[in-house]
Amino acid sequence: MQGPKGLISRDGTVLVIIDVQEKLFPFIYEKERVVDNIRKLILFADIVKVPVILTEQYPEGLGETIPEIKRLLPNIKPIRKIEFSCFGSEDFRRELRRVNAKSIILTGIEAHVCISQTALEGLSEYDMYVVCDAVSSRNPEDKAVSLERLRFNGVTIISTEMLIYEVLRRAGTEEFRRALRIIKGEGTPEKT
Repeated sequence: MQGPKGLISRDGTVLVIIDVQEKLFPFIYEKERVVDNIRKLILFADIVKVPVILTEQYPEGLGETIPEIKRLLPNIKPIRKIEFSCFGSEDFRRELRRVNAKSIILTGIEAHVCISQTALEGLSEYDMYVVCDAVSSRNPEDKAVSLERLRFNGVTIISTEMLIYEVLRRAGTEEFRRALRIIKGEGTPEKT
């Protein structure tokens, strides 16, 4: 659900982390930047109480979610799938209904396959957002083309910081203080 003038709201929003898996991730363009931004988004989702969904594409072949992501989500069981679009998985659709999703934030890999197909298929039912600095592909051209196509078709392209500040809406709060530590890369914000 979008807020004022199209700004994203935390209400009805879910963060989806798609297929950041051990056997594919080493070959991803700008992988360190991608995992750092996904990490920031996971920590931020915890602060603002946005639910997180994690998927794995054919884990028997591509391995499990990388440890850097998995350890931040100890209580989340990945949705295993063989479909490229997450919407091909009934488990994924069921989880969206369970959390009453209206807006979906997509991160992960690969931008031109699972991210693109999920974003395009979801447009008929949800507000779809793709975090441009928290998605990637093996080939940078594939990432660029996918973001261009998604934008053309009505998916909102945002950055990690843009998302964080839009959801926060204001400075001077405890949430803002904790989120600022994430933005600055100062580790896990303490809970007070």
